[in-house]
Amino acid sequence: MGDPKGFLTTPREIPKRRPVDVRIRDWKEVYEPQPFPELQKQAGRCMDCGIPFCHQGCPLGNLIPEWNDLIHRGDKAEAIDRLHATNNFPEFTGRLCPAPCETACVVAINDDAVTIKQVELATIEEAFENGKVVALSPDRLSGKTVAVIGSGPAGLAAAQQLTRAGHTVAIYERAEKIGGLLRYGIPEFKMEKSILDRRLAQMSAEGTRFRPGVDVGVEVTGHQLRSRYDAVVLAVGATQWRDLPIPGRALQGVFQAMEYLPWGNKQALGEVETPLINVAGKHVVILGGGDTGADCLGTVTRQGALSVTQLEILPRPTSERPTAQPWPMYPMIYRVSSAHEENDNRIFSVSTEKFIGDEDGNVKALLIVETEFIDGKFASIPGTEKEIPADFVFLAMGFTGPEASPLLTQLEVELDEHGNIKRDAQYQSKSEGVFVCGDAGRGQSLIVWAIAEGRSAASAVDRFLTGNSQLPSPIEPTARQLMV
Repeated sequence: MGDPKGFLTTPREIPKRRPVDVRIRDWKEVYEPQPFPELQKQAGRCMDCGIPFCHQGCPLGNLIPEWNDLIHRGDKAEAIDRLHATNNFPEFTGRLCPAPCETACVVAINDDAVTIKQVELATIEEAFENGKVVALSPDRLSGKTVAVIGSGPAGLAAAQQLTRAGHTVAIYERAEKIGGLLRYGIPEFKMEKSILDRRLAQMSAEGTRFRPGVDVGVEVTGHQLRSRYDAVVLAVGATQWRDLPIPGRALQGVFQAMEYLPWGNKQALGEVETPLINVAGKHVVILGGGDTGADCLGTVTRQGALSVTQLEILPRPTSERPTAQPWPMYPMIYRVSSAHEENDNRIFSVSTEKFIGDEDGNVKALLIVETEFIDGKFASIPGTEKEIPADFVFLAMGFTGPEASPLLTQLEVELDEHGNIKRDAQYQSKSEGVFVCGDAGRGQSLIVWAIAEGRSAASAVDRFLTGNSQLPSPIEPTARQLMV
Protein backbone atom coordinates (compact mmCIF):
# COMPACT_ATOMS: atom_id res chain seq x y z
CA MET A 1 0.00 0.00 0.00
CA GLY A 2 1.69 3.17 -1.23
CA ASP A 3 0.09 5.82 0.99
CA PRO A 4 -1.80 4.51 4.05
CA LYS A 5 -3.63 7.84 4.41
CA GLY A 6 -3.97 8.68 0.72
CA PHE A 7 -7.73 8.10 0.58
CA LEU A 8 -8.11 10.43 3.56
CA THR A 9 -5.75 13.24 2.57
CA THR A 10 -5.92 13.34 -1.24
CA PRO A 11 -9.17 14.38 -2.97
CA ARG A 12 -10.20 12.69 -6.20
CA GLU A 13 -9.05 14.55 -9.31
CA ILE A 14 -9.38 13.56 -12.94
CA PRO A 15 -7.71 15.24 -15.93
CA LYS A 16 -9.32 18.46 -17.04
CA ARG A 17 -11.28 18.56 -20.25
CA ARG A 18 -10.15 21.05 -22.87
CA PRO A 19 -12.32 24.21 -22.96
CA VAL A 20 -15.60 23.57 -24.73
CA ASP A 21 -15.25 26.46 -27.16
CA VAL A 22 -11.86 25.06 -28.22
CA ARG A 23 -12.54 21.35 -28.49
CA ILE A 24 -15.78 21.59 -30.49
CA ARG A 25 -13.73 23.13 -33.31
CA ASP A 26 -11.72 19.95 -33.80
CA TRP A 27 -12.11 16.18 -33.46
CA LYS A 28 -9.27 15.51 -31.04
CA GLU A 29 -9.75 13.79 -27.69
CA VAL A 30 -11.26 16.05 -25.06
CA TYR A 31 -8.98 15.44 -22.07
CA GLU A 32 -5.75 17.26 -21.30
CA PRO A 33 -2.69 15.25 -20.16
CA GLN A 34 -2.30 14.69 -16.42
CA PRO A 35 1.21 15.18 -14.94
CA PHE A 36 2.60 11.91 -13.60
CA PRO A 37 3.14 13.19 -10.03
CA GLU A 38 -0.58 14.03 -9.85
CA LEU A 39 -1.41 10.56 -11.15
CA GLN A 40 0.79 9.00 -8.48
CA LYS A 41 -1.16 10.84 -5.78
CA GLN A 42 -4.42 9.55 -7.22
CA ALA A 43 -3.08 6.00 -7.32
CA GLY A 44 -2.05 6.46 -3.69
CA ARG A 45 -5.75 6.83 -2.75
CA CYS A 46 -6.17 3.07 -3.26
CA MET A 47 -6.68 1.49 0.15
CA ASP A 48 -5.30 -1.94 -0.78
CA CYS A 49 -8.40 -3.17 1.06
CA GLY A 50 -8.66 -6.74 2.32
CA ILE A 51 -11.43 -7.59 -0.15
CA PRO A 52 -10.99 -5.43 -3.26
CA PHE A 53 -14.53 -5.07 -4.55
CA CYS A 54 -13.17 -3.35 -7.64
CA HIS A 55 -12.46 -6.92 -8.80
CA GLN A 56 -16.17 -7.65 -8.47
CA GLY A 57 -16.92 -4.70 -10.71
CA CYS A 58 -14.38 -5.66 -13.39
CA PRO A 59 -15.21 -8.63 -15.67
CA LEU A 60 -11.53 -8.85 -16.66
CA GLY A 61 -10.40 -9.31 -13.08
CA ASN A 62 -7.91 -6.47 -13.44
CA LEU A 63 -5.27 -6.46 -10.66
CA ILE A 64 -6.25 -2.96 -9.68
CA PRO A 65 -4.72 -2.59 -6.19
CA GLU A 66 -1.45 -4.02 -7.51
CA TRP A 67 -0.92 -1.60 -10.35
CA ASN A 68 -2.24 1.31 -8.33
CA ASP A 69 0.50 0.61 -5.78
CA LEU A 70 3.13 0.17 -8.49
CA ILE A 71 2.23 3.49 -10.13
CA HIS A 72 2.26 5.25 -6.76
CA ARG A 73 5.80 3.95 -6.23
CA GLY A 74 6.82 4.89 -9.78
CA ASP A 75 7.41 1.33 -11.00
CA LYS A 76 5.95 1.84 -14.47
CA ALA A 77 7.49 -1.26 -16.04
CA GLU A 78 6.00 -3.67 -13.52
CA ALA A 79 2.70 -1.78 -13.56
CA ILE A 80 2.19 -2.27 -17.30
CA ASP A 81 3.05 -5.96 -16.97
CA ARG A 82 0.39 -6.39 -14.29
CA LEU A 83 -2.11 -4.43 -16.35
CA HIS A 84 -1.46 -6.46 -19.51
CA ALA A 85 -1.72 -9.68 -17.50
CA THR A 86 -5.52 -9.38 -17.57
CA ASN A 87 -6.34 -6.83 -20.28
CA ASN A 88 -5.15 -6.91 -23.89
CA PHE A 89 -6.29 -3.38 -24.61
CA PRO A 90 -6.20 -1.06 -21.57
CA GLU A 91 -5.93 1.93 -23.91
CA PHE A 92 -9.45 1.07 -25.16
CA THR A 93 -11.06 0.40 -21.78
CA GLY A 94 -9.27 3.38 -20.22
CA ARG A 95 -11.09 5.60 -22.69
CA LEU A 96 -14.38 3.82 -23.33
CA CYS A 97 -15.34 1.69 -20.33
CA PRO A 98 -17.88 3.28 -17.92
CA ALA A 99 -15.69 1.97 -15.07
CA PRO A 100 -17.93 -0.34 -13.00
CA CYS A 101 -14.74 -0.95 -11.00
CA GLU A 102 -14.94 2.60 -9.66
CA THR A 103 -18.54 2.32 -8.51
CA ALA A 104 -17.49 -0.88 -6.70
CA CYS A 105 -14.42 0.78 -5.11
CA VAL A 106 -14.43 0.47 -1.31
CA VAL A 107 -13.53 4.15 -0.97
CA ALA A 108 -16.78 4.90 -2.84
CA ILE A 109 -18.87 3.63 0.05
CA ASN A 110 -18.79 7.10 1.57
CA ASP A 111 -16.35 9.10 -0.56
CA ASP A 112 -15.25 9.62 -4.16
CA ALA A 113 -13.83 6.50 -5.79
CA VAL A 114 -10.21 6.02 -6.77
CA THR A 115 -9.56 7.19 -10.34
CA ILE A 116 -8.94 3.62 -11.47
CA LYS A 117 -9.78 4.27 -15.10
CA GLN A 118 -7.35 7.17 -15.38
CA VAL A 119 -4.51 5.27 -13.73
CA GLU A 120 -5.12 2.44 -16.18
CA LEU A 121 -5.07 4.79 -19.17
CA ALA A 122 -2.00 6.73 -18.07
CA THR A 123 -0.12 3.47 -17.41
CA ILE A 124 -0.63 2.14 -20.92
CA GLU A 125 0.04 5.52 -22.55
CA GLU A 126 3.33 5.79 -20.65
CA ALA A 127 4.21 2.30 -21.89
CA PHE A 128 3.49 3.12 -25.53
CA GLU A 129 5.37 6.41 -25.29
CA ASN A 130 8.44 4.69 -23.86
CA GLY A 131 8.44 1.76 -26.29
CA LYS A 132 7.39 -0.79 -23.67
CA VAL A 133 4.53 -2.24 -25.76
CA VAL A 134 6.22 -4.73 -28.07
CA ALA A 135 5.16 -7.69 -30.18
CA LEU A 136 4.87 -10.93 -28.18
CA SER A 137 5.29 -13.57 -30.86
CA PRO A 138 4.86 -17.26 -29.96
CA ASP A 139 7.93 -19.42 -29.45
CA ARG A 140 6.56 -22.02 -31.85
CA LEU A 141 3.55 -22.57 -34.06
CA SER A 142 0.94 -25.20 -33.33
CA GLY A 143 0.05 -25.89 -36.93
CA LYS A 144 -3.59 -25.12 -36.11
CA THR A 145 -5.59 -22.38 -37.86
CA VAL A 146 -8.40 -20.19 -36.56
CA ALA A 147 -10.75 -17.77 -38.33
CA VAL A 148 -12.14 -14.93 -36.23
CA ILE A 149 -15.19 -13.27 -37.77
CA GLY A 150 -15.51 -9.67 -36.62
CA SER A 151 -12.83 -7.22 -35.56
CA GLY A 152 -14.38 -5.45 -32.60
CA PRO A 153 -12.86 -5.74 -29.12
CA ALA A 154 -14.03 -9.34 -28.58
CA GLY A 155 -12.63 -10.54 -31.90
CA LEU A 156 -9.36 -8.67 -31.47
CA ALA A 157 -8.87 -10.03 -27.94
CA ALA A 158 -9.60 -13.61 -29.01
CA ALA A 159 -7.28 -13.29 -32.00
CA GLN A 160 -4.37 -11.84 -30.04
CA GLN A 161 -4.60 -14.52 -27.36
CA LEU A 162 -4.79 -17.35 -29.90
CA THR A 163 -1.91 -15.93 -31.95
CA ARG A 164 0.27 -15.75 -28.84
CA ALA A 165 -0.66 -19.37 -28.09
CA GLY A 166 0.94 -20.34 -31.40
CA HIS A 167 -2.07 -20.71 -33.67
CA THR A 168 -2.30 -19.12 -37.09
CA VAL A 169 -5.19 -16.63 -36.84
CA ALA A 170 -6.96 -14.61 -39.51
CA ILE A 171 -9.50 -11.90 -38.64
CA TYR A 172 -12.25 -11.32 -41.19
CA GLU A 173 -14.04 -7.96 -41.28
CA ARG A 174 -16.67 -6.89 -43.80
CA ALA A 175 -15.83 -3.18 -43.49
CA GLU A 176 -12.94 -1.69 -45.42
CA LYS A 177 -10.74 -1.42 -42.32
CA ILE A 178 -10.20 -3.50 -39.19
CA GLY A 179 -11.71 -2.30 -35.92
CA GLY A 180 -15.46 -2.85 -36.01
CA LEU A 181 -17.34 -0.41 -33.80
CA LEU A 182 -14.04 0.79 -32.35
CA ARG A 183 -13.29 2.32 -35.74
CA TYR A 184 -16.70 3.12 -37.16
CA GLY A 185 -18.88 3.68 -34.09
CA ILE A 186 -16.63 5.40 -31.54
CA PRO A 187 -16.14 9.09 -32.43
CA GLU A 188 -12.65 10.45 -32.86
CA PHE A 189 -13.08 12.80 -29.89
CA LYS A 190 -13.53 9.77 -27.61
CA MET A 191 -10.74 7.68 -29.09
CA GLU A 192 -8.51 8.80 -31.91
CA LYS A 193 -8.10 6.04 -34.48
CA SER A 194 -4.32 6.23 -34.26
CA ILE A 195 -4.79 4.56 -30.86
CA LEU A 196 -6.44 1.60 -32.58
CA ASP A 197 -3.94 1.49 -35.42
CA ARG A 198 -0.88 1.25 -33.17
CA ARG A 199 -2.37 -1.80 -31.39
CA LEU A 200 -3.23 -3.41 -34.73
CA ALA A 201 0.40 -2.87 -35.77
CA GLN A 202 1.50 -4.83 -32.69
CA MET A 203 -0.93 -7.65 -33.52
CA SER A 204 0.28 -7.77 -37.11
CA ALA A 205 3.89 -8.00 -35.93
CA GLU A 206 2.90 -10.90 -33.66
CA GLY A 207 1.50 -12.79 -36.65
CA THR A 208 -2.24 -12.10 -36.65
CA ARG A 209 -3.51 -11.78 -40.21
CA PHE A 210 -6.15 -9.26 -41.20
CA ARG A 211 -8.76 -9.79 -43.92
CA PRO A 212 -10.79 -6.54 -44.19
CA GLY A 213 -13.40 -5.95 -46.86
CA VAL A 214 -14.62 -9.56 -46.85
CA ASP A 215 -18.34 -10.21 -46.34
CA VAL A 216 -18.17 -13.64 -44.75
CA GLY A 217 -21.21 -15.67 -45.62
CA VAL A 218 -21.33 -14.16 -49.10
CA GLU A 219 -17.79 -13.86 -50.47
CA VAL A 220 -16.53 -16.65 -48.25
CA THR A 221 -19.08 -19.24 -47.15
CA GLY A 222 -19.33 -21.00 -43.84
CA HIS A 223 -18.47 -24.28 -45.57
CA GLN A 224 -15.29 -22.76 -46.98
CA LEU A 225 -14.33 -21.49 -43.52
CA ARG A 226 -14.84 -24.93 -41.99
CA SER A 227 -12.70 -26.54 -44.68
CA ARG A 228 -9.87 -23.98 -44.35
CA TYR A 229 -9.67 -23.56 -40.57
CA ASP A 230 -9.56 -25.86 -37.59
CA ALA A 231 -11.82 -23.54 -35.58
CA VAL A 232 -14.06 -20.53 -36.19
CA VAL A 233 -14.78 -17.78 -33.65
CA LEU A 234 -17.90 -15.71 -34.22
CA ALA A 235 -17.37 -12.22 -32.79
CA VAL A 236 -19.86 -10.47 -35.06
CA GLY A 237 -21.37 -8.28 -32.35
CA ALA A 238 -24.99 -7.33 -31.73
CA THR A 239 -25.33 -4.92 -34.63
CA GLN A 240 -29.04 -5.43 -35.33
CA TRP A 241 -30.24 -1.98 -34.34
CA ARG A 242 -33.54 -1.35 -32.61
CA ASP A 243 -35.93 0.51 -34.90
CA LEU A 244 -38.97 2.73 -34.29
CA PRO A 245 -41.83 1.66 -36.59
CA ILE A 246 -44.11 4.68 -36.23
CA PRO A 247 -45.79 6.86 -38.88
CA GLY A 248 -43.23 8.74 -40.97
CA ARG A 249 -40.35 6.31 -40.37
CA ALA A 250 -39.65 6.15 -44.13
CA LEU A 251 -39.16 9.92 -44.45
CA GLN A 252 -35.81 11.13 -45.71
CA GLY A 253 -33.58 12.37 -42.93
CA VAL A 254 -34.42 9.63 -40.41
CA PHE A 255 -31.33 7.49 -39.86
CA GLN A 256 -29.98 4.93 -37.46
CA ALA A 257 -27.07 6.18 -35.34
CA MET A 258 -24.72 3.67 -36.93
CA GLU A 259 -25.64 4.96 -40.37
CA TYR A 260 -24.51 8.41 -39.23
CA LEU A 261 -21.51 7.95 -36.94
CA PRO A 262 -19.14 6.41 -39.52
CA TRP A 263 -19.51 9.55 -41.64
CA GLY A 264 -18.49 11.69 -38.69
CA ASN A 265 -15.33 9.63 -38.30
CA LYS A 266 -14.56 9.86 -42.01
CA GLN A 267 -14.94 13.63 -41.77
CA ALA A 268 -12.76 13.80 -38.65
CA LEU A 269 -10.00 11.82 -40.36
CA GLY A 270 -10.17 13.87 -43.55
CA GLU A 271 -11.30 10.88 -45.60
CA VAL A 272 -14.20 12.93 -46.97
CA GLU A 273 -14.55 16.69 -47.24
CA THR A 274 -18.35 16.72 -47.02
CA PRO A 275 -19.88 13.62 -45.40
CA LEU A 276 -22.91 12.01 -47.00
CA ILE A 277 -24.91 12.73 -43.83
CA ASN A 278 -24.04 16.30 -42.84
CA VAL A 279 -26.09 18.22 -40.28
CA ALA A 280 -24.34 21.60 -40.57
CA GLY A 281 -26.92 24.36 -40.13
CA LYS A 282 -29.76 21.88 -39.51
CA HIS A 283 -32.15 21.03 -36.67
CA VAL A 284 -31.32 17.60 -35.22
CA VAL A 285 -33.16 15.28 -32.85
CA ILE A 286 -31.53 12.25 -31.24
CA LEU A 287 -33.73 9.48 -29.87
CA GLY A 288 -31.97 7.65 -27.03
CA GLY A 289 -30.10 8.84 -23.97
CA GLY A 290 -27.28 6.30 -23.78
CA ASP A 291 -23.67 6.33 -24.90
CA THR A 292 -24.55 6.02 -28.57
CA GLY A 293 -26.85 9.02 -28.28
CA ALA A 294 -24.03 11.00 -26.64
CA ASP A 295 -21.69 9.97 -29.45
CA CYS A 296 -24.19 11.34 -31.96
CA LEU A 297 -24.51 14.51 -29.88
CA GLY A 298 -20.78 15.23 -29.88
CA THR A 299 -20.59 14.54 -33.61
CA VAL A 300 -23.58 16.75 -34.39
CA THR A 301 -22.06 19.58 -32.36
CA ARG A 302 -18.76 19.39 -34.24
CA GLN A 303 -20.53 19.36 -37.59
CA GLY A 304 -22.22 22.64 -36.68
CA ALA A 305 -25.89 21.80 -36.26
CA LEU A 306 -28.26 24.73 -35.80
CA SER A 307 -29.96 22.99 -32.87
CA VAL A 308 -29.97 19.55 -31.29
CA THR A 309 -32.45 17.92 -28.93
CA GLN A 310 -31.96 14.55 -27.26
CA LEU A 311 -35.07 12.62 -26.22
CA GLU A 312 -35.27 9.87 -23.60
CA ILE A 313 -38.40 7.91 -22.70
CA LEU A 314 -37.14 7.20 -19.17
CA PRO A 315 -37.41 9.77 -16.35
CA ARG A 316 -34.38 11.86 -15.46
CA PRO A 317 -32.17 9.78 -13.13
CA THR A 318 -31.38 11.06 -9.67
CA SER A 319 -27.97 12.52 -8.89
CA GLU A 320 -27.57 10.22 -5.89
CA ARG A 321 -27.22 6.45 -5.91
CA PRO A 322 -30.73 4.90 -5.89
CA THR A 323 -31.54 2.77 -2.86
CA ALA A 324 -32.39 -0.14 -5.18
CA GLN A 325 -28.80 -0.05 -6.51
CA PRO A 326 -26.62 -0.02 -3.38
CA TRP A 327 -22.84 -0.18 -3.40
CA PRO A 328 -21.08 -2.00 -5.07
CA MET A 329 -23.68 -2.16 -7.87
CA TYR A 330 -23.34 0.11 -10.90
CA PRO A 331 -25.91 2.85 -10.24
CA MET A 332 -28.16 4.48 -12.81
CA ILE A 333 -27.55 8.12 -11.93
CA TYR A 334 -27.63 11.39 -13.84
CA ARG A 335 -24.37 11.76 -15.73
CA VAL A 336 -22.94 14.56 -17.84
CA SER A 337 -20.63 13.31 -20.59
CA SER A 338 -18.23 15.55 -22.44
CA ALA A 339 -20.78 15.77 -25.26
CA HIS A 340 -23.49 16.93 -22.86
CA GLU A 341 -21.10 19.47 -21.39
CA GLU A 342 -20.80 20.91 -24.89
CA ASN A 343 -24.46 20.89 -25.87
CA ASP A 344 -27.00 19.58 -23.37
CA ASN A 345 -30.65 19.81 -24.38
CA ARG A 346 -32.05 16.56 -23.00
CA ILE A 347 -35.78 16.01 -22.56
CA PHE A 348 -36.78 13.09 -20.34
CA SER A 349 -40.03 11.15 -20.04
CA VAL A 350 -41.18 11.71 -23.61
CA SER A 351 -42.18 9.39 -26.43
CA THR A 352 -42.17 10.07 -30.16
CA GLU A 353 -45.61 9.57 -31.68
CA LYS A 354 -44.75 10.19 -35.32
CA PHE A 355 -42.32 11.82 -37.74
CA ILE A 356 -43.85 14.70 -39.70
CA GLY A 357 -42.73 15.30 -43.27
CA ASP A 358 -42.91 18.03 -45.88
CA GLU A 359 -44.35 17.76 -49.38
CA ASP A 360 -41.03 16.42 -50.72
CA GLY A 361 -40.87 13.50 -48.31
CA ASN A 362 -38.29 14.99 -45.95
CA VAL A 363 -38.71 14.96 -42.19
CA LYS A 364 -39.44 18.41 -40.79
CA ALA A 365 -40.66 17.77 -37.24
CA LEU A 366 -41.47 15.22 -34.56
CA LEU A 367 -44.68 14.89 -32.60
CA ILE A 368 -43.78 13.98 -29.03
CA VAL A 369 -45.83 13.37 -25.90
CA GLU A 370 -44.93 13.19 -22.23
CA THR A 371 -45.05 9.75 -20.64
CA GLU A 372 -45.34 8.14 -17.23
CA PHE A 373 -44.55 4.62 -16.08
CA ILE A 374 -47.75 2.88 -14.92
CA ASP A 375 -48.20 -0.82 -14.12
CA GLY A 376 -44.94 -1.80 -15.76
CA LYS A 377 -45.35 0.09 -19.01
CA PHE A 378 -45.11 3.60 -20.42
CA ALA A 379 -48.35 5.53 -20.90
CA SER A 380 -48.86 8.80 -22.75
CA ILE A 381 -50.17 11.78 -20.81
CA PRO A 382 -53.11 13.31 -22.72
CA GLY A 383 -52.78 16.99 -23.60
CA THR A 384 -48.95 17.04 -23.51
CA GLU A 385 -48.36 16.61 -27.24
CA LYS A 386 -46.09 19.08 -29.02
CA GLU A 387 -44.00 19.34 -32.16
CA ILE A 388 -40.26 20.00 -32.31
CA PRO A 389 -38.43 20.87 -35.56
CA ALA A 390 -36.14 18.25 -37.09
CA ASP A 391 -34.27 18.19 -40.37
CA PHE A 392 -32.43 15.05 -39.24
CA VAL A 393 -33.39 12.36 -36.72
CA PHE A 394 -30.93 9.78 -35.40
CA LEU A 395 -32.17 6.62 -33.71
CA ALA A 396 -29.81 5.60 -30.89
CA MET A 397 -32.00 3.12 -29.07
CA GLY A 398 -29.64 0.18 -28.75
CA PHE A 399 -29.23 -3.17 -30.46
CA THR A 400 -31.22 -6.39 -30.33
CA GLY A 401 -28.66 -9.03 -31.31
CA PRO A 402 -26.58 -10.24 -34.26
CA GLU A 403 -27.81 -9.36 -37.72
CA ALA A 404 -29.51 -12.07 -39.75
CA SER A 405 -26.71 -13.43 -41.92
CA PRO A 406 -26.27 -16.27 -44.39
CA LEU A 407 -23.19 -17.21 -42.36
CA LEU A 408 -25.23 -18.18 -39.31
CA THR A 409 -27.35 -20.49 -41.45
CA GLN A 410 -24.31 -21.92 -43.21
CA LEU A 411 -22.59 -22.69 -39.90
CA GLU A 412 -25.83 -24.20 -38.52
CA VAL A 413 -25.77 -22.26 -35.26
CA GLU A 414 -28.87 -21.65 -33.15
CA LEU A 415 -30.26 -18.46 -31.64
CA ASP A 416 -31.78 -18.11 -28.19
CA GLU A 417 -35.06 -16.36 -27.35
CA HIS A 418 -33.19 -13.04 -27.18
CA GLY A 419 -31.76 -13.37 -30.67
CA ASN A 420 -28.22 -14.14 -29.49
CA ILE A 421 -26.15 -17.09 -30.72
CA LYS A 422 -26.37 -20.03 -28.33
CA ARG A 423 -23.15 -21.40 -26.85
CA ASP A 424 -22.18 -23.81 -24.10
CA ALA A 425 -19.96 -23.29 -21.05
CA GLN A 426 -16.92 -23.55 -23.35
CA TYR A 427 -18.21 -20.83 -25.68
CA GLN A 428 -18.89 -23.44 -28.36
CA SER A 429 -22.02 -23.28 -30.48
CA LYS A 430 -24.15 -26.22 -31.58
CA SER A 431 -21.65 -26.76 -34.41
CA GLU A 432 -18.45 -28.37 -33.22
CA GLY A 433 -15.46 -26.09 -33.69
CA VAL A 434 -17.57 -22.94 -34.01
CA PHE A 435 -17.22 -20.66 -30.99
CA VAL A 436 -19.07 -17.47 -30.02
CA CYS A 437 -17.92 -14.52 -27.93
CA GLY A 438 -18.81 -10.91 -27.19
CA ASP A 439 -22.13 -9.25 -27.89
CA ALA A 440 -23.04 -11.95 -30.43
CA GLY A 441 -23.46 -14.39 -27.54
CA ARG A 442 -24.31 -12.24 -24.52
CA GLY A 443 -26.22 -9.39 -26.17
CA GLN A 444 -25.37 -5.69 -26.22
CA SER A 445 -22.89 -5.00 -23.44
CA LEU A 446 -19.75 -3.13 -22.40
CA ILE A 447 -16.33 -3.14 -24.03
CA VAL A 448 -14.80 -4.64 -20.89
CA TRP A 449 -17.17 -7.60 -21.18
CA ALA A 450 -16.30 -8.00 -24.87
CA ILE A 451 -12.57 -8.23 -24.12
CA ALA A 452 -13.18 -10.62 -21.22
CA GLU A 453 -15.32 -12.85 -23.44
CA GLY A 454 -12.73 -12.77 -26.22
CA ARG A 455 -10.02 -13.88 -23.80
CA SER A 456 -12.23 -16.60 -22.34
CA ALA A 457 -13.29 -17.90 -25.74
CA ALA A 458 -9.63 -17.99 -26.81
CA SER A 459 -8.85 -20.23 -23.86
CA ALA A 460 -11.70 -22.55 -24.84
CA VAL A 461 -10.56 -22.67 -28.48
CA ASP A 462 -7.00 -23.41 -27.40
CA ARG A 463 -8.22 -26.36 -25.30
CA PHE A 464 -10.34 -27.58 -28.21
CA LEU A 465 -7.34 -27.51 -30.56
CA THR A 466 -4.63 -28.85 -28.25
CA GLY A 467 -6.36 -30.62 -25.36
CA ASN A 468 -5.24 -28.07 -22.74
CA SER A 469 -4.54 -24.38 -22.42
CA GLN A 470 -2.49 -21.99 -20.37
CA LEU A 471 -4.53 -19.02 -21.58
CA PRO A 472 -6.56 -17.38 -18.79
CA SER A 473 -10.34 -17.58 -18.85
CA PRO A 474 -11.77 -14.60 -16.89
CA ILE A 475 -15.45 -15.52 -17.18
CA GLU A 476 -17.94 -18.17 -18.20
CA PRO A 477 -21.28 -17.48 -19.91
CA THR A 478 -24.14 -17.07 -17.46
CA ALA A 479 -26.88 -19.69 -17.24
CA ARG A 480 -29.21 -17.58 -19.40
CA GLN A 481 -26.66 -17.57 -22.20
CA LEU A 482 -25.91 -21.32 -22.20
CA MET A 483 -27.43 -23.78 -24.63
CA VAL A 484 -30.21 -25.85 -23.10
